[in-house]
Amino acid sequence: MPAKTKDTTVARGHDAESRALAYLEARGLRLVTRNFHVKGGEIDLILYDGPCLVFVEVRQRKNAAFGGAAASITRQKQARILLAARHYLARHGESACRFDCLLLEGGQIEWLQNAFGSDF
Repeated sequence: MPAKTKDTTVARGHDAESRALAYLEARGLRLVTRNFHVKGGEIDLILYDGPCLVFVEVRQRKNAAFGGAAASITRQKQARILLAARHYLARHGESACRFDCLLLEGGQIEWLQNAFGSDF
């Protein structure tokens, strides 16, 4: 079996984000941008849920081994998302926001709204 390449990992991540976006859009959210990057942080998807800006972290795992998708969103990962969100909000002047996670695991999708908080 060939070794996993970075290109394969990137392609799987992009596919997971596309599936997550379709799932959220089907529930009425509207895309603002994908893959917002700043030095030290990244946000997979930014959408509107009504007037609320939603920062979404997408995590995919084949199964729940080693804690599954939810366990992979560590405090360090949350800090990187919060850093990117601060930059986004500073540039765009939004205020009402929340942080959601969309977990794809073993063919199932779980949407965790308000998955973690912020200090702003």
